[in-house]
Amino acid sequence: MAGFTNAAFREIVRGFGGAGLLATEMVNARGFVWLDENEAEHPDRLWGVAEESRPLAVQIWDNDPDTMAKVGRRLAGEYKVSVVDINFGCPVRQVTEKAHSGSYLLRDPMRMHAIISQLVVACAPTPVTAKIRLGCSPDNVNCNEIAKVVEEAGAAALTVHGRTAKDMFKGHADWDRISEIKSHLKNIPLIGNGDLDSAEKVVAAFQNYNVDGVMIARACLGRPWLFAQAAAALRGEPIPPEPTMLEQREVMLRHYQLVIGRFGEEKGTVLMRKYACCYAQGKHGARFFRSHVAKVSTSQQFHSVVDEFFPVVDNQDRATVSS
Repeated sequence: MAGFTNAAFREIVRGFGGAGLLATEMVNARGFVWLDENEAEHPDRLWGVAEESRPLAVQIWDNDPDTMAKVGRRLAGEYKVSVVDINFGCPVRQVTEKAHSGSYLLRDPMRMHAIISQLVVACAPTPVTAKIRLGCSPDNVNCNEIAKVVEEAGAAALTVHGRTAKDMFKGHADWDRISEIKSHLKNIPLIGNGDLDSAEKVVAAFQNYNVDGVMIARACLGRPWLFAQAAAALRGEPIPPEPTMLEQREVMLRHYQLVIGRFGEEKGTVLMRKYACCYAQGKHGARFFRSHVAKVSTSQQFHSVVDEFFPVVDNQDRATVSS
């Protein structure tokens, strides 16, 4: 998830446990090559990748097989990542219509095959995986055909988000469609993605649909403990309760320290605004908190807004806003 799943967030998730494979923000392969050729610092989206714990997947995107292979070779050889994942699912216009990448490539299976097959050779023995959507639009659902292409090209696994590119994130993910894809695969695992925002929904996905794994994305942004809850539920154990509001506040502040430790106070504080909004989402007083935290630009301002407006729990164990 571009702009969110950086090294700071991954460290927070890893601290709670439960996630089998963490993934980076998607990396623009062409931009990576330009930085490398001009001896500039590697993309911020690769921050922490070389040093952090494994397993770890790096997701890359572009539409040129040679460029993708060049970057994949570096990721597998120099960075020694666990998995190189190809993003064929991003529906954002800047990636699709402007760069003819992401979900735009679902209309060009042969190009997808070329990208995957060259990456598989370049990254060997590091596995290469692919993430797709159901199709470009509800009138052009071709996920079954694409699944065959992905496997024939040598990918080690396929992840499918249960919406089309045109849907963006509207409506509901179609898990029946995801499940149908399994019959079109011979050997590689199918991973389902979309609308998994609770441990119970994760368990239901495995019980009701023909998938080998699941991916949690947007739902974890303000709840990095969701993976631990889902893992416990899948083991048949009691689901750990949500952290208290005070504990959630401390998680957010820890996250903030990691961000400013990398980017400095000014840039780090601005970057943290969106994360802070995620932590408050769905809580009483969240809108009021967001309106204030969206304006902070210093560490003092951030802590002041959190102290005054971040939702807390009162004596009646209900969410409220401190004053």
